[in-house]
Amino acid sequence: MDTSAARRNILARIRSAQGRPAAPGGAERAAVDDYLARHPAGPRPELPSGMAELVARFSLEAERLSTTLAEVESLTDAPGETARYLQSLDLGTDAVAWPALAGLPWAEAGIGVAFRKPFDADLVGITGCFCATAETGSLVLLSGPDTPASGALLPQTHIAIVPASRIVAAHEDAFALMRAERGELPRAVNFVSGPSRTGDIEQTIVLGAHGPYRVHVIIVRGA
Repeated sequence: MDTSAARRNILARIRSAQGRPAAPGGAERAAVDDYLARHPAGPRPELPSGMAELVARFSLEAERLSTTLAEVESLTDAPGETARYLQSLDLGTDAVAWPALAGLPWAEAGIGVAFRKPFDADLVGITGCFCATAETGSLVLLSGPDTPASGALLPQTHIAIVPASRIVAAHEDAFALMRAERGELPRAVNFVSGPSRTGDIEQTIVLGAHGPYRVHVIIVRGA
């Protein structure tokens, strides 16, 4: 269900109650851009900047979150690594994937992929990412027609393809990249930090509580 119109109407009513136009104009957007450009950055830990160092730090932090990782040379190698991973855990060869990934050679790798949003019965979801953050080992996913958010949230197993060139240092850099490349944020921005988990009062951690209990990241060195 598309709730974009309802969201616009709610925001328009809030702006009207504040005595502002229903939608922001050019002057208001310029003022926001100016504020963001002048706003001083808060304290941040020292983080790597080179691609190799960012990949290494991302991998370290992701593994701490119980994410498993593999590296391949090119995007066309990702289906083969996906097949290897699924077979190693006897997870079958059926999956759903973002429509944005339809051009990769899934059939040649022996994987039956449906390019759509997942249903309850779908056990494996394959996504890309907008970027990833080295500081926390997180994936940053932006929703859209070809990148549905549910692909990373509903299936029990989430496989994410991460180009090495899209690993940034920290969350601040991820939001800066969103503003530079997208301008406006989409309906949903999700930071995925390993499998879903929860802990009870005795601090017993349970994976897969509110989402996937497996996250496997395929880092593409040449992308």
